[in-house]
Amino acid sequence: MTIEQHIEELRAELKNVCNAAERREIQTELELVQAELRVVAAEQDGCADAEPPF
Repeated sequence: MTIEQHIEELRAELKNVCNAAERREIQTELELVQAELRVVAAEQDGCADAEPPF
């Protein structure tokens, strides 16, 4: 599954969840995956190093 597919799946889950605790959990996971996508995009654009700083 690609990152984009994972994001779409989480968004779909978020639309259908009724439980507040589960909603927060899905929202948190969605935010983490979106951040991961931004990092991958920055690495591909050459804006960020793929290597750790140490």
